[in-house]
Amino acid sequence: MRAREPDESGYAVNDGVRIYYEVWGTDRPTILLLPTVSIVTSRHWKAQVPYLARHYRVVTFDPRGNGKSDRPLDGSAYDDDARVSDIAAVLAATGTESAIFGALCAGVRWATVFAAEHPERVRGLFAIAANIGPLAPPHPHQVRYSFADVLDTDEGWAKKNMHYWKRDYRGWLEFHSGQLCPEPHSTKLFDDLVEWGLETDADTLARAIAGAERPATEDEAVALCESIGCPVLVVHGTADQCQPLARSRRFAELTGGRLVVIDGAGHVPHGRHPVYVNRLFKEFADSIATPATPSPQAVPPPQAVPPPVVTGGRRRVLWISSPIGLGHTMRDLAIARALRESDPEVEIHWWTQHPVTKVLETAGEIVHPASREMASESAHWESEATGHALPAFHAFRRMDEIFCANYMLFDDVVRETSYDLWVGDESWEVDYFLHENPDRKIAPYAFLTDVIGFLPVDPEGDPREAVLCADYNAEMIEHRASLPELRDLSLYIGSYDELPDASFGPGLPGIRDWTKTWFEPVPYVVPFDAAAHHDPAAARARLGYGTGFPLLFAAVGGTTVGRSLLRLVAEGFAALQKEVPEARMVMVTGPRLDPKELPEVEGLEKRGYVHNLYEHLAAADAAVVQGGLSTTMELVALRRPFIYFPLRGHWEQQHHVAHRLDHYRAGIRLDYQSTTPSELAAAMRSALTRTPRYRAVPDGGARRAADRIGRLLAR
Repeated sequence: MRAREPDESGYAVNDGVRIYYEVWGTDRPTILLLPTVSIVTSRHWKAQVPYLARHYRVVTFDPRGNGKSDRPLDGSAYDDDARVSDIAAVLAATGTESAIFGALCAGVRWATVFAAEHPERVRGLFAIAANIGPLAPPHPHQVRYSFADVLDTDEGWAKKNMHYWKRDYRGWLEFHSGQLCPEPHSTKLFDDLVEWGLETDADTLARAIAGAERPATEDEAVALCESIGCPVLVVHGTADQCQPLARSRRFAELTGGRLVVIDGAGHVPHGRHPVYVNRLFKEFADSIATPATPSPQAVPPPQAVPPPVVTGGRRRVLWISSPIGLGHTMRDLAIARALRESDPEVEIHWWTQHPVTKVLETAGEIVHPASREMASESAHWESEATGHALPAFHAFRRMDEIFCANYMLFDDVVRETSYDLWVGDESWEVDYFLHENPDRKIAPYAFLTDVIGFLPVDPEGDPREAVLCADYNAEMIEHRASLPELRDLSLYIGSYDELPDASFGPGLPGIRDWTKTWFEPVPYVVPFDAAAHHDPAAARARLGYGTGFPLLFAAVGGTTVGRSLLRLVAEGFAALQKEVPEARMVMVTGPRLDPKELPEVEGLEKRGYVHNLYEHLAAADAAVVQGGLSTTMELVALRRPFIYFPLRGHWEQQHHVAHRLDHYRAGIRLDYQSTTPSELAAAMRSALTRTPRYRAVPDGGARRAADRIGRLLAR
C-alpha cells in the first residue's frame, strides 16, 4: 500500500512511445521528479512524494523501458535526445509550464540538457549523484570489463555484461543493488531496487543503457553546465559506487550550485536517508518558490490546535499512540488519566489515526487535527492480511513508505506547535527516524512498548525472514548503543519474565538481558480496576445481559483482519447451540468491520464498536478472541476463560503474546487453519466449564508509568 495515491495519472505520448506519469496536488508550484536509467521505476522517489506533495504539486514519470511506460525495441529510442523529449512531453501532458526539477544520476544529465534548451521552464535543479560523464573519469570498476563481449568470469563487476544479464538477470540486479546501497541495514532498499529492476528485462535494459549520451566531450560538458542559470543543489554520498564524487563536485562548481556531501551514503541517499534528503529538497524548493497554503488534502493550519503559549503553567504533551489495534489506546488512556490525576495542569494532544481516534473522541480527548492527514497504518495491515494470516514482519517492512510520510508530518507539526514532552507508545516511525536524525529531537521523549525484538515465525521454512529479523534487531541495538541519551525514558510494559527467553539473532544478545539494560519495566497496564470486575453475574446485571444461560463473547480488535476468524466463530457457535441450545454469544466486530458481513446465527448478537469492551468481557462466561495482547491480557486480569487464535505468520502473536500468556498460565490456544467448527464448539464447551487459575496481573502499571513520565515534565 502506498502512503498517498496520485490525484491524477495518465500517459504522455512522445513519437509514438507512451510515458506513464502521476500527479499529486493542483494549483501549486510544481516539482518534477525525473526518472533515471530504466533499471528502476519512478517509485525510487516514494519517500519524497508524500512529503513534498503536502507543500507542492508533484509530478513523476516512469522511464521508457520500465514501469508502466512503453519498451521500444529500437535501441536509438533510448538515447539522451529521446529522454529529454520525454520531459517536454510529460510537462505538456500535465499542463506544467515550469517546475523545480529533481533528478538522480542520468536524470541529472537529461535535466541539464533540458534546462539549457528551455531555461524558462526549469526553476531549479535538485541533483543527486550527477552523471555527466565527461566532467570526471568514472570509477575504475565501472569500465574494467566489456559490456558487449563474452567474458570468462562472472565475478564482481564482470556481471555488468549483456551476456551475463541474459543468463542471470536477477543475479545482476542483486549484485548491482548491493553496490548502490552499501550502508549497513539497507535490506529494504536493496529489495526495492531488485523489485523495480525485475519490472523490466535484460534485453530492454541493455538497449536502454546503450543509448547515445550528451554531451560527448569534456568541452561540451563544461559549456553545457556553465549555461545553466537556475539554482542548483547537488547531493552526493561518499560511498557511491556508481558515480564518483568528483563529477558532482565539478557539476556544482560549473553551475554555481551548492554541493552537500553525505558521509557514508551510497548512490540512493534519498532512499536510505529520506528525512535528511527531504529536508534538503524542501528547503531548496522553498528558496525558489513560496509553497502554497495547505489544500484540503494537506496539513490543517496550526491554528486548529490550541495556541503554543499556554498560561497558568500548563504543560503540553504530544502523545503518539500506535493505531495498529485498539489495545494501545486503552493502555495509553489509563496512563494519561493517571498522569493528569497527579498533575491536573497537563494538557495532552493525541497523535494517532482511525480507529483509535474514535475511542479518544468518545473519551473526550483532544486529537491533533493534523493526525487525519497521516497515511493509514491500519489499512496497510488489513491489505497485507489473507484470511487469518498476516505476515506481520514483512508487512512492517513494507510500511517503510508510510512510516516515512507519517514521520515527516510529525516533524512538521512539532515545529508548528511547541510541546514539553513527546510520549510514544510503539511510535516506531518516530523512534526510528529520530535515531537516524537525532538533530530533529526538540523535546524530551519517552518511549513505551510491550514487544521488543523481531522473531522469525518459521526460520527453516523462510530463512530469509530469519536473516532480516536479525538485521532489523541489530540496527535497533546499534541505534540505542550509539545514542543512549536520545530517549529520556524507555518503558517496557510488563516484567522481564514476560519476554521470550530468546536471542535477537546470531551473534546478538538475548532479548531479556538486553532489555534489562535499556528498558525500565512497569507492571502490565490494564485500563480498569480488575478487582472491581471479577463478578460476571454483577457485570451481566449492570449491562442488562440477563442471567440463567451461558454467555460467550467474541472479539477481534479494531481492524478487518479478524473477519475470517469471526466467520469460524459463528459456525462454531452454531455447532455449540446444537448441544447447548440456551447458550448466547455477543460478537464484537470492531469499528472497521460491518456486522452485516457476518452470518446470522440463532442466539448470536452482533455489534460493531463497543466502548470500554473490557466491561462487557467481564460479563462473559468465556470468550473467543484473536491473538492480540491487549484483549487477551484484559481477559487474564478479569480472570475469564478464553480461547485465542494467533494470526498465522504474525511474529508478535506467535511468539511474544503466546509466551506472555503461558507465563500467566492463561488461555486455550488454537490454530485457525486446522480448527473445524465442531472442534471450536468443543473448545467453547471446555472453556465454559473452566475455573481459571491464572497468575495475578500486578496492580499499578498505569500509575507507575505515569509517575515515570511525570518526572520528565517536572524537570
